[in-house]
Amino acid sequence: MKISYNWLKQFIKTDWTSEQTSELLTDLGLEVEVVEKYESIKGGLEGVVVGHVLTCEKHPDADRLNITTVNIGLEEPIQVVCGAANVAAGQKVPVATIGTILYDKDGEPFTIKKGKIRGQESHGMICAEDELGLGTSHDGIMVLDENLEPGTPAATVFKIANDEVFEIGLTPNRADAMSHYGTARDLRAGMLQRGVNVELITPSVSNFRVDMRTLKIDVVVEEPILAPRYCGVTISGISVGDSPAWLQDRLKAIGLTPKNNIVDVTNYVLHELGQPLHAFDAAKINGKVIVKTLPEGTKFVTLDDVERTLHKEDLMICDEKGPLCIAGVFGGKKSGVSEGTTTIFLESAYFDPVSVRKTAKRHQLNTDASFRFERGIDPTITEYALKRAALLIQEVAGGTITSDVVEIYPKKIEDFSVLLNFSHVSKIIGQEIPKDTIKKILVSLDIKVNSVSDSGLGLTIPAYRVDVQREIDVIEEILRVYGYNNIEFSKKFNATVSNSPRTEDYKVQNSIASQLNSQGFHEMMANSLTTSAYAKLSAVLKEEHNVTMLNPLSNDLATMRQSLLFSALEAVSYNINRRNSDLKLFEFGKTYHKYLNGYEEHKHLSLSISGNKNKESWTAVQKPTDFFLLKGYVDGILARLGITKIANTPTQSDIFSEGINIIYNNDTLVEMGVVKKSILKHFGIKQDVYYADFNWDLVLKIITGKIKYTEIPKYPEVRRDLALLIDQKTTYESIYNLAKQTEKGLLKEVNLFDVYEGKNLPEGKKSYALSFTIQDNTKTLTDVQIDKIMQKLQQTFETELGATLR
Repeated sequence: MKISYNWLKQFIKTDWTSEQTSELLTDLGLEVEVVEKYESIKGGLEGVVVGHVLTCEKHPDADRLNITTVNIGLEEPIQVVCGAANVAAGQKVPVATIGTILYDKDGEPFTIKKGKIRGQESHGMICAEDELGLGTSHDGIMVLDENLEPGTPAATVFKIANDEVFEIGLTPNRADAMSHYGTARDLRAGMLQRGVNVELITPSVSNFRVDMRTLKIDVVVEEPILAPRYCGVTISGISVGDSPAWLQDRLKAIGLTPKNNIVDVTNYVLHELGQPLHAFDAAKINGKVIVKTLPEGTKFVTLDDVERTLHKEDLMICDEKGPLCIAGVFGGKKSGVSEGTTTIFLESAYFDPVSVRKTAKRHQLNTDASFRFERGIDPTITEYALKRAALLIQEVAGGTITSDVVEIYPKKIEDFSVLLNFSHVSKIIGQEIPKDTIKKILVSLDIKVNSVSDSGLGLTIPAYRVDVQREIDVIEEILRVYGYNNIEFSKKFNATVSNSPRTEDYKVQNSIASQLNSQGFHEMMANSLTTSAYAKLSAVLKEEHNVTMLNPLSNDLATMRQSLLFSALEAVSYNINRRNSDLKLFEFGKTYHKYLNGYEEHKHLSLSISGNKNKESWTAVQKPTDFFLLKGYVDGILARLGITKIANTPTQSDIFSEGINIIYNNDTLVEMGVVKKSILKHFGIKQDVYYADFNWDLVLKIITGKIKYTEIPKYPEVRRDLALLIDQKTTYESIYNLAKQTEKGLLKEVNLFDVYEGKNLPEGKKSYALSFTIQDNTKTLTDVQIDKIMQKLQQTFETELGATLR
C-alpha cells in the first residue's frame, strides 16, 4: 500500500520528517518498507531557471542557428546557441544551465554541458515544452510571462509537485488502515502516546446540499445480508474531462494512472477514506437500481471487455433490464462513465466481505475496491464518503446534486463489546502499564470506555475494527501503541532442558536426512496445495477424498495433496528442463485425505531418483540409475532405523509399472518402483523416475530407540559359492528364505552375485550364482561342518525348488 506524505499531512499537521514518521508507523505495525520521492516532472526541473534574452543574432556559420545572450540572474549574462525559430530578444524563457539533467521522450537522462556549436560557445539550453517534460510540443521554445524575474527556478514557475511516498507492507488484518485517513488515525494515536498533541482533521461535507430534485433513481436491495448498507445520489450537468493537476498528482504519487475527473474522484476518495465508490452513467440505467443475485450462467461484460459467466451467488448491481456491475468488484462495460456522460448515479455501499472475496476469486479479479471490501471497510462512513465524493465531483467536473441521498440500511451494523481485565494486560505484556495510560491509548484509537472498575474496563470497539473483537486483540492494540521497544526485558535468563527420547520425530528425521545428504540426495520442500487434476492420474487417489480449499488462490492451488509423488515429479520436470537431469531428491511431508468420518493427514518420506548414478567423469563410466539403486537406499534407511522383520510383496499401486511393497506386520511400510510412463508424460518427463514412499507414521511406531549391541566375532567366517540352474519363475527371495530356514544358526549371509539367462541353458531356466557366509561365534568351523551345511542347503534347493548344480 502506498501512502503520500503530503496527502497524509492534510489529516495531521506535522513538521516531522519522513524518517521520523516512517519509524513511528513501523513501530505501530504499519511497516514502512521503503520511502520514495515523487516529482510530477521527472528530475523536478532542478537546474532550470527563468532567463531574459538580451540579444539575438544570426549564427555566422549556420542559417538556422541564433546566438543569444541571456540573463539568468548571475552577475554576467551567458551565451546560448539556440536553433528555435521563435527565439527573440526581450523574451523570458526557460534555460537549462550547465550540469542540468533532462530526460528524453523515452525517459533516458542527458546532461547539459558546455560546448561549441559551429565554433560558438554555448553555456546552456533554451528549452521547448517537450524537452522539460511539460508537454509534447516541439514547435519552438517556451515563452514565459514577461513579469518573471531572471534566475527564478522553473520548478516554482510551473508549480512542480514534490512528495515522499511510504510503501507500507500492510498485514491482512489491518483493514482499518487501508487509506490515508486510516493511516493518519493510527499515526495520531502513536504521536499522542509520545507526547505530541495533534488533531485529526477530516474533510468537511457541510457544503453538501441538494440543488434540485429532478432525477431520483429508486434503489431496491433484494439481498440485505450481502449488501447491509447501500447509498446513492445523482449528479447532473457534469463535464467529463481531465482532472486538475493537483488531483492527478495525488493519484500519480501512489502509482495510479489518472483516467478522467469522475473516475479519478472515486479513486481519490477510495484511497483517502478507504470507501470504494462507483459511478454509473445515469442515462444507461433503466428504471430502478436493484441489488440482487442472478441465475447461474448469466453472461456479463465487464469494463475490461471480458465476457464473464456469473455464479448464482455473485451479488450484482442491476437495473430493470439486466446487470450493470459486479458489486464491490468490477464495473460493467455498458454502464460505465464515458466522455459523453452528463449525468451520473454515484454509489457508496457496504458489501459482505465473504461474498465479495468469493466473487473476486471466482472471476480472478483483484481490484482496489475488492481488496478493501473483502477485508471489511468502515460501515459508518458510507454516506459521508458519498457526500465527500459528490462535492469533489462538483469541484472538478461541475454539475448539480439532483436527488436526495438514497439510503437502504435496514439493520445497523453494531459495534463490538469487550471486557478488559488489567491483570490480563500485565500478564500478557509482561510489564504493568499504568491504568491511565491504557485508557489514554484506547481513547486515541476511538475505543470507547463505557465502564471503569479496579479490575478492568468495559469497552465498545468501533465496527470498522474487524480485527479487534476479543480481549487479547485489545491487549495487542495497547502494546503496539505503547511501543514494543518500551517493554523492559529481564536480565535474568531462564531456560528449561527437556529430555526428549531418541525416537522423537525431529531427531529421527534429522538422522535420516543427514544419511541421505551424505549419499548425494537434496532435500526438497513442496507446497501442500496442488491441483485436483492429479487425482485423475491414479486410481489409488480418489477425487472424493480431495480436501479442497474454500477460498483458493488459484485452480492450481485449490486442493491439499493426497500424495507426495506429483510434487516430486514437478521438481524433477523443473530440473530436467533446466539441464539438470541427474537427480536424487527426498522430502518429508504430509498428505491430506477426506473420508466419510472426517479428515486425516499422514506423514511420509519420499525418495526420487532419475538420470545417471554419478556425475560425468573420466575415471568412471556413466551408468543410469535403476530400481536396485533405489532399493539399496531404502534398505539403508531401514537398517539405520533398526527395522528388520519385513517382507516384500509385488506392488498393487497403478502409479508404478513395476515395483514392490515392503510389509511390516501386514502393514505397508514402503511402496517403491518405476513410475509409469503415462504419468511421466503428463509432466513432460522422458527419462525413467524411480520413486519410494515411506509411511513415516508407521516408521515412528515401529522404532523403539533401544540400541542392541553384539560382540565382534572372534572366529573367522567362511564363504562358499553355489551355481544353481533354476526355473525362470523362481525368485531370489524364495532362495534366500529357504536358505535361512534350512540353516538358522550358522548361516549369516546370502548374496546373489551373478544372473545368467541365454543360450546354452535349457528352455525356461536361468542360472543364479550365490554366495553363502557361514560363521560360528563360539569356535572355528571345520571343513567337515562346512561341507555338511552346504550339502544340506543343496539338497533343500533340489527338493523344494527343483534346482540343479551347473
